[in-house]
Amino acid sequence: MPLVLSPTALVVASIPSPSISSFQLGPFTIHFYALCILAGIVVATLMTNHRLTKRGGEPWAVIDIALLAVPLAIIGARIFHVVTHWDFYFGEGKNIWAIFFVWEGGIAIFGSLIGGAIGAWLGCKWTGIRFWSFADALAPGLLLAQAIGRFGNWFNQELFGQPTDLPWGLQIDSTNPAFPAGLAPDTLFHPTFLYEVVWNGIGVLVLLWAGRKASMQWGRLFGLYLVWYSAGRIVWESIRIDPSEVFLGLRTNVWAAIAGVVVGLVILVVQKRRHTGLEPSPYRKGREWHPDGAVQSQDTDVFVDISAPPTSDTIAETATSTADTK
Repeated sequence: MPLVLSPTALVVASIPSPSISSFQLGPFTIHFYALCILAGIVVATLMTNHRLTKRGGEPWAVIDIALLAVPLAIIGARIFHVVTHWDFYFGEGKNIWAIFFVWEGGIAIFGSLIGGAIGAWLGCKWTGIRFWSFADALAPGLLLAQAIGRFGNWFNQELFGQPTDLPWGLQIDSTNPAFPAGLAPDTLFHPTFLYEVVWNGIGVLVLLWAGRKASMQWGRLFGLYLVWYSAGRIVWESIRIDPSEVFLGLRTNVWAAIAGVVVGLVILVVQKRRHTGLEPSPYRKGREWHPDGAVQSQDTDVFVDISAPPTSDTIAETATSTADTK
């Protein structure tokens, strides 16, 4: 006889949503969404620094790159969200200034990848680090940061999936503006934030394994990241019910995820054909970093006398003793 759970049992077994999404600190309002994003950035920075340093990069050179990559990633994420949710911000009765209210939610990961990639490329030009070396070092930490950031959606009670009667359904306050009209107040929804957290967490382990055991370099590890993350997003986006622009029957983020898979596969194939060996250094030629006090064989001009040998006349003129006349 199949086990049938009562509505009360389902609620007990379900996932509750936080009752608050922010708190006051003096005159400031601190949003948990922002804290989740910041925590993800810190974790990604620490992991990337560790991985890049192990490859021979200068410690904390990642900070120089992040100074450009992080702001451009946030700007790109917001622009992508606004463009794909145009009716939220433009039109009669809309507050156009809300496009700057990032703390209320609404940043698109694929926009952050575009903006962040531009910033990282500029930062790598600045520091001399190979862009693909940095991208490979970043990939696991970036995926973990995205998992941490998804908890911000949980605090905001947003971006959840279709109604479900599964025991792990997500509770959403019926007074929440995102709660679909016409549904019972105790309706549960697919916790898409949790699905992505689990998927990304597994992906971090896969990337760490692939980087260590398969020696995936020259950007191929980042290509694998794109394939893994984007494949999951295709599924989660397909069951989300938040408003989104639809193009040819698919949400814009689904198309973006499909593009992410394609770009990732292209990187894997092209870079595998272009580079058959391992990277000689995380730095571009001529921009290598050397620890203070280290003697480098390629810098012999500093330590070895490379002037022309003295002639016999010079030797005679500078002799300090006379020849034996016996």
